Amino acid sequence: MGILDLSNELLREILDHIESDPEKLISLDRRAYLSQESFKPPPPPDRDQAQDIANFRLTCKRFSDLGALHQFSRVTTRFSRKGLKRLENIASQEHLAKHVKKFSYMVPFFYVEGRERVRELLPTLPASLGPLDVRHFVQKVNEQREIVQTQEDVRVLKKAISAFTSLQHVQILRLQDQEDGMLISYIRQHDQLSQLVELKWAPACSHSTKTIGAALLASRSPCSRFSSPMLSPQSALGAVNDPPPTLNVLAERLTCLELHFDDGTDLDNRMRELSTLSKVVFNAAKNMQAVHIGFPSHRPLSLKLEEIFHNVKWDKLLAFGIQAWRLDAEEIIGLARRHRERLRGLRLRDVLLKDGSRWKDVLAFLREDMMRLDWVSLRRIDYEKHFDEQWVLGAEVPDDPPIGSDSDDDESDWDPHEDDEHDTLNGNVDDEASDGSLDDSDSDAGTDEPEQGGNIHFPPLSPDTPASVPWCNCSGHTGSIEALGDDGVAVTYSQRKFWEKWVVRRTCAEHCHK
Repeated sequence: MGILDLSNELLREILDHIESDPEKLISLDRRAYLSQESFKPPPPPDRDQAQDIANFRLTCKRFSDLGALHQFSRVTTRFSRKGLKRLENIASQEHLAKHVKKFSYMVPFFYVEGRERVRELLPTLPASLGPLDVRHFVQKVNEQREIVQTQEDVRVLKKAISAFTSLQHVQILRLQDQEDGMLISYIRQHDQLSQLVELKWAPACSHSTKTIGAALLASRSPCSRFSSPMLSPQSALGAVNDPPPTLNVLAERLTCLELHFDDGTDLDNRMRELSTLSKVVFNAAKNMQAVHIGFPSHRPLSLKLEEIFHNVKWDKLLAFGIQAWRLDAEEIIGLARRHRERLRGLRLRDVLLKDGSRWKDVLAFLREDMMRLDWVSLRRIDYEKHFDEQWVLGAEVPDDPPIGSDSDDDESDWDPHEDDEHDTLNGNVDDEASDGSLDDSDSDAGTDEPEQGGNIHFPPLSPDTPASVPWCNCSGHTGSIEALGDDGVAVTYSQRKFWEKWVVRRTCAEHCHK
C-alpha cells in the first residue's frame, strides 16, 4: 500500500505527529479551559515542522488541502502594512480562508502626542537608542497614520473576516515590541519628551476594537467568542452615552467573553462609567456559556459585583470567572444562586472578602446548593484586610508554589471529564499553532511578542494522586464546616487546595462521596 492509498483520517494523524498539537480546544465548562484558551500568544511555527508541512502540501492537491487544515486554522496578524498585506493574501484564497477558526490581532501602542511633529522631533534625539536608528520610528509613525487615515485596516479586516467562514474566536492582543519598549524607556528618562511624543494603548485598543466589531457585523460572521488580555476601559467609554445600534447584534452572538482590563489609572471610576454599557451588553448576551472578567492582581476592583453584572441571569451559563475583586460573601452567593441550575465551573481568582464576610459561608453555599458544580478554583483568595496589610509592608502579590513543587500546581485537581474523548471542540485545533503565514519568511512571528494580561495563563491540568493509593487529609470531617479551619483573617495555600476539593465533595480518595 502506498501513501496515496491511506485514508484522510490516517493522513491527518500523521500530520498531527509532524506538527504536534499538545493542547486541544476543550469545552467551556472544563476547569482546564482557560489553561488552553489563555492569553498566551501563539508561538512562531517551528521552522522544520513548517517546512515539512509545506513540502507535504506540494505533493498533490489532496495533500495540499489536508495540510491547509493545519497551517490556517489559526491566523495571527499584526496591525502593520506588512501584516495587513499578508492577511489580505490569505483572505483572497478561499481554499485557505475557509479553514480559519481563530483570528488573533496583535495591536501595538499608538504614537499620539506630537504625532504630526515627529519628523522634526525624533531626528533631534541621539542618532541611535542602543542599536536602533531613530529614523525607524519615523517610518512607524507614518505607517500608523497612513493606515488609519486611508482606512486600510478597515478594508482588509472586513475582507478577511468575511472570507473566514468558519471563524469561531477573535482575540485582540496588546503588542509592545523591543524597539517600542526602548523608545518608551528613553522618553520616560527624559521628561521634556513625554509631552511631545507618547505611545498610548487606549487609542490603539479603541481603534482595533471598533474596526474588528465593524468587520464582524459587515460580514455576518459566525464568530461567537471574543477575548482580550489587556482591554482598556477608556476604549469603551465612547459607546457609553451613544451605544451603536448594532451592539445588541454582536452581544446576542456571544457564547464566550474573556476580558482582562489593563492597569490604568483610577480603574474603579472608569469601570463605574462603563456600568451602563455592561448592562446593555450582558442583558443582550442571552447565549452566554462562559464569562471571565479580570483586573490586575495587585489592584483589585472595589466596585460591587452587580455594578458590572446587573443581576443578569444567563440561562446557558456553564462557567463563570472573575479575578481581583473586593467583595462581600453575599455578592458571590447571589450570583452563584442565580446560576445554580447549570453552572459547572466557578473561578474566583484573587478575590478578597471584606470585613464581616467569611469564606466558609461562601463555600458552604457552594457545597450544599450548587449541585451541578464540577470544579471551583480559588487561587490566591484572601481577606481584604490581610491583603492590604501585606501591601503596606511592600510584599508582592504572593503566588502559589511553582509547578512541579511538592505542593503541586494550581490546576492539579482531578477533572471529572479529563478522559472524556468526546468532550473536545474541534479536536485537531489547538491554541498554539502556525500563524497562518503563506510564507514563513514573511512572518512577523519572532520579531515581537504580545503582552499578557494579569497572569491569565493558567497551568495545565495534571492528575492528582491516583485513586488507587489511599490518602486522607480531612480527618473524616468531609461534611463539617469546622474542617475548613477558616479563621476570617487569612487563607493559606494548603487551606485553599483543601477548600476546592471540599466544595465539590472530593476531599480525599477515601472519603469522596459525591
